[in-house]
Amino acid sequence: MAILDSIKKVNDVKRLKSSDLVPLSSEIREFIIENVSKTGGHLASNLGAVDLTIALHRCMTFPQDKLVFDVGHQSYTHKILTGRKSGFSKLRKLDGMSGFPKSIESESDCFNTGHSSTSISAALGFAIARDLRGTKEKVCAIIGDGSLTGGMAYEALDRLAQLHSQCVIIVNDNQMSIGKNVGGLSKALNRIRVSDSYNEMKSNVESVLHSIPAVGPSLSRGVKRSKDNLRNMLIRDNIFEEMGLTYVGPIDGHNIEEMTATFREAFSLNKPIVIHVCTVKGKGYPLAEKYPEHFHGVAPFDRETGRTKSHKTGLTNTDIFAKKLVKLGDENEKIVAITAAMAQGTGISLFRKHFPNRTFDVGIAEQHAVTFAAGLAKGGLTPVVAIYSSFLQRAYDQILHDVCLQRLHVVFAIDRSGLVGPDGETHQGIYDTSFRREMPGLTILAPKGAKEIEDALDYAVNKCDGPVAIKYCRGQACYKFDEIRTEFSSGNSEIMHDFGFNPMVVKKDLDYRKTISILAVGNMVEVADELSDMLKDRCGIVPRLINVRFIKPLDKKLILETAEKSDIMLVIEEGVKSGSYGEAVTYELYMAGVKTELMHCCIEQEVVPHGGIGELRQRLAIDAESIYNKLYLRL
Repeated sequence: MAILDSIKKVNDVKRLKSSDLVPLSSEIREFIIENVSKTGGHLASNLGAVDLTIALHRCMTFPQDKLVFDVGHQSYTHKILTGRKSGFSKLRKLDGMSGFPKSIESESDCFNTGHSSTSISAALGFAIARDLRGTKEKVCAIIGDGSLTGGMAYEALDRLAQLHSQCVIIVNDNQMSIGKNVGGLSKALNRIRVSDSYNEMKSNVESVLHSIPAVGPSLSRGVKRSKDNLRNMLIRDNIFEEMGLTYVGPIDGHNIEEMTATFREAFSLNKPIVIHVCTVKGKGYPLAEKYPEHFHGVAPFDRETGRTKSHKTGLTNTDIFAKKLVKLGDENEKIVAITAAMAQGTGISLFRKHFPNRTFDVGIAEQHAVTFAAGLAKGGLTPVVAIYSSFLQRAYDQILHDVCLQRLHVVFAIDRSGLVGPDGETHQGIYDTSFRREMPGLTILAPKGAKEIEDALDYAVNKCDGPVAIKYCRGQACYKFDEIRTEFSSGNSEIMHDFGFNPMVVKKDLDYRKTISILAVGNMVEVADELSDMLKDRCGIVPRLINVRFIKPLDKKLILETAEKSDIMLVIEEGVKSGSYGEAVTYELYMAGVKTELMHCCIEQEVVPHGGIGELRQRLAIDAESIYNKLYLRL
């Protein structure tokens, strides 16, 4: 029987023999590779954290003890060891197991995570709450070296140094976030990790001691503390010790026995400890080790070749943005590009290839990215900041205070706007309209497809003189409407087709005198067009279809003129209701005294789980068929 089969419930791993642990780690890696190749998911980060997680589970008792994962996309082994192996067949599927820690899924997931640099703050909260209650549970946070580029981590470390009780912080150092790490912290960790003088001395000492017959191994263990002291003398500028924290490491993140001994000792001490663990991202799957960025988050793939099984071809919205940005960069040397550790995911890597000196990857530091862009704009440049919608939430204050209040010409390329699917609630880009619409002077564009993304970026860079946000969804670019291409000017929407009637369809139970208009935002133009065809073919009604394009400023004139001609007006958008474009339209109609019946088709619930985008739209009743069924009752 496989060792992994003996892990049926939480804490079962504590009953295994030490000799079982290395084979167990191999079986877990094989299990993760096999399942993620079928479902998709975060692969490289999970493979790198297998041994580390096993060692922690040998030292901790769940759910009493608290283990906080930073980001959380490396928690698959934790899920397996807490009895959730059977859930991997529906990993990241609708109603299936999340790819991130979820407390509603298991008591052993003590804190929900999805974004970076939060774990130390949460762990500190758990530790102080424990102390105030007078209980004894262990508290540990695992934070990647990439997450340490986020400033929130240092705010927490500063306060952690004042704690006088147990709290273990494990720095999982694989020299990666999603892309290669950048900045001073990466260099500081690298100095600790690869100091020639220390490693050479350590290797020599170990060789000499182990060569002594009979007593060599015990002597080697006995002088471990001396080696640690030697390391501290040879390696200066240890940022953790400079902050007043006890630092241990670096240690091998794939040596379960060494980590277990280190962790047990750290948990026994009545003070915060930082343990520096070095791991290999993608460990155990050669393709993931060689291409960790590609295998960070993957769709289902062929494990022999590493190629995704998706049959989708063609450019994505991100590709369209990236190519157009390069073209604009050729024409205008004032354009600079900024991203926050997502150069590949946002398409900025293409701009960097052409203009390396005008490209800035600031690490996982969205707040800094935005204020940095504000400084660049003040300096006469045109910064384009490309960040995923859910990650740009973290820079709300900087967008408002440092960019919008100063009316600076900063262009925000908001990738992954709308539903993103399998990554779930922490990554859904459904809030960006709501928290940006009230920002003074901010123009918000939502292009309908490929050519309009190009036109929107051209407009934002060359024809605006204040802050501009362009939001577009994840996935394949839409070319269906490329021939419908109305020139951009401030606030102007686009009538794609006007009111009409299909005489080929005769339905005696319907009132053909009713007129319908549809205002669709961004990627929902495709849904609106499908709905329009349904109305034409099933009811004989041809609605006026409007591509909103400008969420802000509103095209008030067209909205009111359309409402006056409509018996029913629909607003369709892939965002939450509160603060939405639809609410803005509702307000305008109310203020103008227009009595048109308004249907607002949006996301009514505040939190959306993981699942396929099509499945989620159906569940949220914002797919074409669901909207048609609701509308038909009003005809």
